[in-house]
Amino acid sequence: MDIKRVFVIVLDSYGIGHAPDAAEFGDEGANTLGTIRRSLKYHTPNLEKLGLFCIDGVEPIKEQPPVIGAYGRLTEASRGKDTTIGHWEIAGIISEKPLPVYPNGFPQEVLDKLTEATGRGILCNMPYSGTEVIAKYGEEHMKTGKLIVYTSADSVLQIAAHEDVVPLETLYDYCHKAREIMTGEHSVGRIIARPFVGEPGNFTRTPHRHDYSLQPPAPTMMDVLAENGLDTLGVGKIYDIFAGKNIQKTVSIENNVDGMKKTLAFQQEDFHGLCFVNLVDFDMVYGHRNDIDGYANAATVFDGQLAEFMDCMRQDDVLIITADHGCDPGYPGTDHTRECTPVLVYGPQIKAGVNLGTGHTFANIGATVLDMLGLPTAKIQGASFWKKIH
Repeated sequence: MDIKRVFVIVLDSYGIGHAPDAAEFGDEGANTLGTIRRSLKYHTPNLEKLGLFCIDGVEPIKEQPPVIGAYGRLTEASRGKDTTIGHWEIAGIISEKPLPVYPNGFPQEVLDKLTEATGRGILCNMPYSGTEVIAKYGEEHMKTGKLIVYTSADSVLQIAAHEDVVPLETLYDYCHKAREIMTGEHSVGRIIARPFVGEPGNFTRTPHRHDYSLQPPAPTMMDVLAENGLDTLGVGKIYDIFAGKNIQKTVSIENNVDGMKKTLAFQQEDFHGLCFVNLVDFDMVYGHRNDIDGYANAATVFDGQLAEFMDCMRQDDVLIITADHGCDPGYPGTDHTRECTPVLVYGPQIKAGVNLGTGHTFANIGATVLDMLGLPTAKIQGASFWKKIH
């Protein structure tokens, strides 16, 4: 029987131990999984059955149940450790150059162009937590109308504005203009609109966030799928990460739980192709905030929903679980960490217990997805492992 549907679920930042080149990124010793599994909130029996703790380099558990999936680990070939580059690599693009980051804020030439394009002044211009930046600068923004411009460890330029001060469509227009400004040497991965509401001392971000991403610089697995008439579905940030290119149907999500509910809903649809899922809470809500117990509990909740997903799989389905980088909540600082990522593969047509060892690029996933669906892999990078597990 041929494979008809492939579900790729990215547990955003779920690294499994520092990569061989982690020292070059200041991340030697980082281990997201190693940190969260020590929490009393951590319980993932379904990930255990898929082989998570049998992966090379991962400390095994005392009582390993029979493994029902294939498993391995991947190292990142791209020169980066952010969401955009990680997902691009999963989809078949190896980025030789890192996207620009701004640990000291954006240069004056960028700020001058933003001011000219929007007619508004700039506040902050530093890396900041999204909730803390509006708490600190929100009142001044409301008084002056200046835009709160900030960044993070990622290659992003974020513009926060109160919806009563800058209407949503105006904020989106500002971000579109910022996308046009941030080109060439300043080609950040994403421009992000960050609207908020409330009063001083009680500001909250709204769900009206919008991302303006770079177009992927080379073909992805979605391009090959679309060229061959297959379906491409996106859940969560996938549409934004790929600037919408050949994501034919997309749904936004409120959190990880909602993301899995939307994935379960897609599972009931009769499509032929790929459902690509990003669950961002691991990274955004817990990893960057050094919340070990929160991260561990999120893994536990996901594992429960995973059981439901596995029970509903069809004979011609394949599930691939992976990550895009690490964000060890127990490691010094709040940045992403350069880590190996898991690859867990499950389905009725998958050989159980196959150890894939260590692959040298996330792009092996993209090549495998195309191979599973009977499509050529030559347009993207990576090597398929389909024959090893079919």
